[in-house]
Amino acid sequence: MTAFSIDRSELDSLFQALKKRGYEVVGPTLQDQAIVYDYIESSAELPVGMSDEQEAGSYRLKKRSDGALFAYAVGPHAWKKFLHPSHQRLWTVKKQKGDLQFISEKPNSIRYAFIGVRACDIAAMQVQDKVFLSGTEKNYFYKELRENTFIVGVNCSHAVSTCFCTSMQTGPKLLSGFDLSLTELIENERHIFLLKCGSKKGEEVLQELSYDQAKPAEQEAAQKLIENTSQQINKNLDVSNIQELFYQNYEHSHWEDVAERCLSCANCTMVCPTCFCTTVEDVSDLSGDHSERWQKWDSCFSLDFSYTHGTGPRRSSIKSRYRQWLTHKLATWIDQFGSSGCVGCGRCITWCPVGIDLTQEVAALRGIQK
Repeated sequence: MTAFSIDRSELDSLFQALKKRGYEVVGPTLQDQAIVYDYIESSAELPVGMSDEQEAGSYRLKKRSDGALFAYAVGPHAWKKFLHPSHQRLWTVKKQKGDLQFISEKPNSIRYAFIGVRACDIAAMQVQDKVFLSGTEKNYFYKELRENTFIVGVNCSHAVSTCFCTSMQTGPKLLSGFDLSLTELIENERHIFLLKCGSKKGEEVLQELSYDQAKPAEQEAAQKLIENTSQQINKNLDVSNIQELFYQNYEHSHWEDVAERCLSCANCTMVCPTCFCTTVEDVSDLSGDHSERWQKWDSCFSLDFSYTHGTGPRRSSIKSRYRQWLTHKLATWIDQFGSSGCVGCGRCITWCPVGIDLTQEVAALRGIQK
């Protein structure tokens, strides 16, 4: 791909070009002492000069000495917040003159432009594509949103101790799945972005920006930045023969050890960019003339998730629920969808209240203490 360079000030021109095409711009911003994804109007709302420190069960922001816009790792939000929303009305039924009228919910026509998508999160979208779009029954809510989303990816310049994307071959470098990619370079007083196009839509937007051909020195600096980020990633998940590892250790004594620490709070599934479990709820008004069915996020860590009429919950212990989650994520997911359900973003480690680290749990199953 041909590389171009744009000045930091051109980011607002990018925002305007996207808005002109009818996109709602969503990107990282500061809220509640975290970097989260929300609607933004300009680059001034990005986390200017902010970075983060993450460890198992720990997240904190820290200030940088420069004006970097993307020098942090992923936060508690995943982009599924927009593509696979936590609440989705499926249909409405109304009583009219003694008859029932069913009205199916139409897909949301909103067009998103995601700013600052990391390689691991693009990989997560591609995993969810398999979940929602590859079967005989496709999720038309997801399909409509996904097809109308413009992705501006960012190559990572900063890794934290919970990152392990290199083990999953999902980062830190952007390879595909984006319309435009950015690499942020700051040197002395110069603040630029190297830009590459990944689609026809990206090329069209580029034409509305003021850009130059990237110089060899700039391209070399961008490559070195990505390599340095990769070297910062020390956490490792050994994925060799991982399906057999889980299938052969279903009754491993280590599951009891995890159960003693796990709170079954479902934090890991809520922050995970690939988890997709849902339930449905029916609600009605007091008159009894109107009812709605809603799809809502659920988790295999909830006791009611495995409830079967007549027998109750099939996984009543924390041991069985954690084992179900990790086995599905790293083993049976491959049977279902042809790829792992983990992209190495590390969110489940950071946002676990008791700091359970799935890479250490896998290592324990292998008999290796890290």
